[in-house]
Formats: sequence, structure tokens, C-alpha cells
Amino acid sequence: MSSSETRAATADGARIQRFVEDIFRSLHRVEQRRWARAYLWALIHGSGKKTPRRMARMGSLPSSAAHGLHQFINASPWEWQPVRRRLAQRVAAESVPYAWAVAELIIPKSGGHSVGVHRRVDPATGQPVNCQRAVGLFLAGDSHAFPVDWSLVLNGPWDWDRQRRRRTRIPEEEKERPVGARVLDYAADAVTLPRAAGLPWVLDLTRCDDAAGVLAGLARERLDVVCEVDPGQVVLVGQHTPTVSTVGALMGIGHARQPHVMVRQTPDGRTKVVPIHAYAGTVRLPQLAAGSDGAARTYRVLERPAPDGRLPARYWITSLTERPVDEVLSLVRGRTAALSAVSGLQDRFGALDFEGRSFPGWHHHMTMASAAYVYQYLDGTSGSASLPPAPAATRLTRAAS
Repeated sequence: MSSSETRAATADGARIQRFVEDIFRSLHRVEQRRWARAYLWALIHGSGKKTPRRMARMGSLPSSAAHGLHQFINASPWEWQPVRRRLAQRVAAESVPYAWAVAELIIPKSGGHSVGVHRRVDPATGQPVNCQRAVGLFLAGDSHAFPVDWSLVLNGPWDWDRQRRRRTRIPEEEKERPVGARVLDYAADAVTLPRAAGLPWVLDLTRCDDAAGVLAGLARERLDVVCEVDPGQVVLVGQHTPTVSTVGALMGIGHARQPHVMVRQTPDGRTKVVPIHAYAGTVRLPQLAAGSDGAARTYRVLERPAPDGRLPARYWITSLTERPVDEVLSLVRGRTAALSAVSGLQDRFGALDFEGRSFPGWHHHMTMASAAYVYQYLDGTSGSASLPPAPAATRLTRAAS
């Protein structure tokens, strides 16, 4: 390694140390923060599967490091929510946040003992899959969407089998809930975050069993939305004597829609014109019509027609009725960025690699993977810089507790 590479690696190591001292400030024991730094370093700079045994081989870690990393994730009783809260605060302060987004993470599993594992049909392939299913919250800012919170879907026996829950240390308050309810929980927490509280929520509700309930819940929180919906999404049209319709039927009325265009750049640098239709008026949600909170809120319906007649049209409903159409749909990039972040978490930061079985262990690992992503794309460098020094071996001789 050249002298310039050595200086760069040392500077990167110092940045990681400062990052850990800030993000993991809620870990009061120095030893816990040392293991957090070791785990974070290995997630960022390691290659291949991110398990304690493989991560311990990185750099100059002692032979006992694998046990220490395992203990830090699976046995050390640190709280993950304060760490995630600090991650969100840092992203909000150091990026230019423009939207909240939610994305799903499917973690294939071969056995049935890991917390939350169940069989479900993959909506993309139609095939059954044995997996854990997680829902991530992302704060979209600059050119990335940063993971700041996670929930693990617990259904079937994971909700009622007391022996199974005790074995995997699932807290009593963690119960089976629809994904939509988890989104609303995220929203209730997000409204207390400075610089990000009032950002719009960019969601894909096309496969959500309770899309109308999610929209109604966000309306009650006075939060703006840009949500892709199924063509069968029910809306109310008209003010005094409203009629019930669906967004698909509404946009099928030629004289009721206005044409717009969006100009996009293709990956090869060419300009692409995308036709967009906007409903000429506004609509309301039936779930809010008789209530008080959010009852007066109106929405605009947008349609992207089928580009070639083979793919189906896409529909969005938005509360941003006064903004230009292209500005509203430009927020959809937050959802795209969240999906890209999920791929990055899988490929680079070990989101699929947790080998433990416990509920706290899974949340600890996902917190570390999220911190690694935030460090890499917000605080560090996304390039292929030389590796910084591994955590000193003399400081990692005891297991985390």
C-alpha cells in the first residue's frame, strides 16, 4: 500500500470511529461500541457472506473475534431503536431529504426455526417460498434512500405459539399486524423527526391488502402522499352528491382527463417523452367522508398509460393537488431509490446473511446493515478506496455483553 493509500485508509478508519461514537452513543459500554465498530467495519469492507466467522477473518482480528461478534449481535442487550433514531436524524441533517418510502425485504430460509420464517407465495413469481418477510422504512435524500427502521412480519404460529416466541425472544407486545399498520406506525414516529416530519410518503400500495386504510391513516396524520394504487382503488367523485368510482374507471373517461408529458433521460443519454394523464377534478376517499380528521382532504388521480399496449397502465393518487404533475411524479424516484437500497443491502451489507434465530439478534443485525449503508453513502465513500485499519486486536479480546 502506498503512502497516499495508507493516509486515505487511516482517514477512513477515523471517520468510522467518529460515526460509531455518534450513531451508537446509546450503547453506554465502551466494549459494546468497540464491537459495533468491528462489525460495521467488516460489513462495509468485507466480501462474500457476512457472518461472524467470515467477518472475523478480515484484517487483524484475533481468533476470538468470531465469538465476540456473534455475542454482540445475538446476546448483548443493547436497544436498537435509539440507534435507528440517530441514523434517521443524521440522514435528515446531512442529506436533502424529500420523501419517505417503504420497501419489502424477502429473506429466503431453508429451515423453519429462524424467527418469523413462514411459507408464502412470491407475488413476483407466483411460486411458494420459505422466508422471513421484513418491511423497511427509508428516508430518500440526494441520490439515495437510506434505511432507518425495520419491522419483521410475524404471522401464524409466530403470533400465538408461546414456546416458539419464548425460544426466539419475541417481546410480548410484538403481534401479527397487517403491513399497512406497520406503515402507519412508521408515520406516527416520523412526524416527530426534525427536518423530515412533513415530507410526503411515496408508497406502492398495489399489493397492499388495506391500501384504503393506509391512505386514510396518513390523511389523519395530515401527511401528504404520492401512492401507486390498483386500478380498483375506490374513490368518491363530486362534492355535494358524490358518486362511487374507481381510479381505473375514472381515467377511462376520455373527456375527464388532461394530457401531460414528462421528459426523462434514458441511461444511454437520450431524451424520452412519457405521456401522463391527470383527472381534471379531485376525488375523496370513502373511508374519510364521514369522519372528522382528514375528511375534507382531496386527491388527484394520475395515470401513466400502457407504453406499448401490452403492459398495464399505472395509477397514482396524491394529496399534492396544487403541484405540477411532473413535480409530483418526480417524487416516485424515492420509491425506486428504496428498492435500489434493498438490493444494495442484500448484495453488499449482508441483509440476507443473519444466521441467528432470535428476534433481538435479527434486529441488531439489520440495524448494523443499515448503519453500514448510511456510512457508505452518506459519510464515507461509495468508491473502492483502500480498506482502513481493522479494529485493534488488543481491544477485541472479550465478548460483548
